[in-house]
Amino acid sequence: MKYKSYWLDSATPFADAQPGPVTGKVDVAVIGGGFTGLNAARKLAREGVSVALLEGAYIGAGGSGRNGGHLNNGMAHGYGEAKAHFGAERAQALYKAYDRSIDMIEDVIAEEHIACDFRRSGKLKLASKPSHVAGLRAGFELVHKEVDRDTRWLEKDALAKEIGSDSFHGAMLYGKSAMMHMGRYVNGLATATHRHGALVWEGAPVTDRRRNGSGWALATPKGTIQADRVIAATGAYSGTFAKKPLAYFRRRIISVGSFIIATRPLSETEIANTMPGNRTCVTSMNIGNYFRLSPDNRLIFGGRARFSAVSDQQSDARSGQVLRGAMTEIFPHLADVQIDYCWGGLVGMTKDRFPRAGEAGGMFYGMGYSGHGAQMSTLIGQALADMAMGRSDTNPLAGLDWPAIPLHGGKPWFLPLVGLWFGLKDRLS
Repeated sequence: MKYKSYWLDSATPFADAQPGPVTGKVDVAVIGGGFTGLNAARKLAREGVSVALLEGAYIGAGGSGRNGGHLNNGMAHGYGEAKAHFGAERAQALYKAYDRSIDMIEDVIAEEHIACDFRRSGKLKLASKPSHVAGLRAGFELVHKEVDRDTRWLEKDALAKEIGSDSFHGAMLYGKSAMMHMGRYVNGLATATHRHGALVWEGAPVTDRRRNGSGWALATPKGTIQADRVIAATGAYSGTFAKKPLAYFRRRIISVGSFIIATRPLSETEIANTMPGNRTCVTSMNIGNYFRLSPDNRLIFGGRARFSAVSDQQSDARSGQVLRGAMTEIFPHLADVQIDYCWGGLVGMTKDRFPRAGEAGGMFYGMGYSGHGAQMSTLIGQALADMAMGRSDTNPLAGLDWPAIPLHGGKPWFLPLVGLWFGLKDRLS
């Protein structure tokens, strides 16, 4: 078993990082080499803006290379919750922004000729208990009526054509949802960003940010760069930086571990018995699971196996055992299948689970995707580029208040308590 991301291990790494020290002067500096930062840098470079991207480790090292491979439309919260929170007009705009971002991903892939197995697969939100059916169906009826006609309700007897498990009691099908190979997309995006003229440094975490006239000086272990404007696209990994440069985000982002296993490639018979519909799937539990087939027919099965803000080999291995048990419960015929990969990553959550993008402390930022970053980050990255160029009308999150979380300084000490609470809710639901 490899304790590394399948997506990164099965993709050609980015090979065009700057070889020398971090130095010079640019119009815009972008912190973070994931989907958000790369899309911002790519658009800026295409517009003729001088831009440098500073990645603390390597391209895709964070959530962009460590997720489940889903591009699901809809929100981390249900549409009904968003409507109650924001009102109908804002909730509908936010819902449609996820649709637009998936369209944008498809456009970027075509424009840059990125071979990443993009496919409109559709997503199933699966009712894990009979008691979940009524609520899930009511959510479907609201979404279908008000904001997304490309949805369907599937009764339990219709699921046999979709998933080889008797564990579920109905499902909502989102037709616009998609999937792709995340490692090939992120590295292809980095290559395109470089090709358009952006300077990309790896191994260059920002350790200090200070005013330099009307702009900023960003210090890294490889040197210092000057920039007129700064974009922060660090998400869940904001807390891994020194406190000073990104302190604002450390107090607002909750970094939660999400863990994934990938089986060996399944045979045609095993595929037919496991995922005949070949869609992305998400269960309805609070501590739930998500799964799909990879391009080479592995079952990629993930979830919040443990409420931890740590992702290292020891933590990932413990979580992998939990995930194997959950996978076997849903798919008993895979009880003895070999697991080839086990990895984890951090998800950047906000207190209300709605993402944020705006300007604070002299920086533009986009993060807090709360588990839906793979799809929303492309749109937000391009909106951040627009903001850095003085245009603010493309940000679907403009104006959202983002208060600090009380007693939170970057290390989420309360996660075990949250896990106990969600576990109790699942048992009582």
